[in-house]
Amino acid sequence: MAERRARRAPRARGQHFLRSPRLAATLVRDAAVERTDVVVDLGAGSGRLTAALADRAGAVHAIELDPLWVTRLRKRFADRPNVSVIEADAIRCSLPEAPFRVVANVPFDHTAAILRRLLDDLGLPLQQADLIVEWGAAVKRSTCWPSTMLNVRWGARYDIALVRRLPASLFEPKPRVDAGLLRVVRRPVALVSDSDHQHFCALLEKAFTGRRPELRQTLATCIGARELKRLSRELGFPASATARELDLYQWAALFSAIRRRRQG
Repeated sequence: MAERRARRAPRARGQHFLRSPRLAATLVRDAAVERTDVVVDLGAGSGRLTAALADRAGAVHAIELDPLWVTRLRKRFADRPNVSVIEADAIRCSLPEAPFRVVANVPFDHTAAILRRLLDDLGLPLQQADLIVEWGAAVKRSTCWPSTMLNVRWGARYDIALVRRLPASLFEPKPRVDAGLLRVVRRPVALVSDSDHQHFCALLEKAFTGRRPELRQTLATCIGARELKRLSRELGFPASATARELDLYQWAALFSAIRRRRQG
């Protein structure tokens, strides 16, 4: 009866809850959550993932915007001292200042905004995020090549991988498309240092949004044609390449060469 009542509760646009507590427990186990971890559940909803996290994590922050779900979550986890239910917007909420992880079933319509919230802030001590997102978003964000500006920018600091497919039938209400589990792990050593990250983003912005498609045109003021041709041979991309034809490792190496040239 309680489960039927929960299903009638309002939900955020694009929010689809896991049907199975066993699946939620499996996802948390596969994420290797430990007792020493502080974990944030963004868009906790009915609490499927929150309950699984409460069994394994040292501290769980369940973020939920809807007041009705917040009330139910607080009642459900009243006897779990390691769970804090916070009524807040997942996109704008405060996040831990100490190292933390995220395990969340993200409302599909807010995927891009939540990824930006987690990955754009250089000061955020995010260590890993296991995010259930719409399948198309999972594929797009985990694709190595051809690249996108966001994939290269975020990939310089995080390793982003598509871990598994989650069929639509595993959710209630059933979405029109499948979901994917996207795993984001902080790199032990970033491909681009934090001190250079702003300059790196500016270079990507120029290359990916410029009117001229080829790098030798968009980067003419950054690096000479002869040097770009030499680097293209060294890094393995055509001299006539466009921004999307370089993967994130080639972009990091190209940026490093440009920085050295300017400093020299």
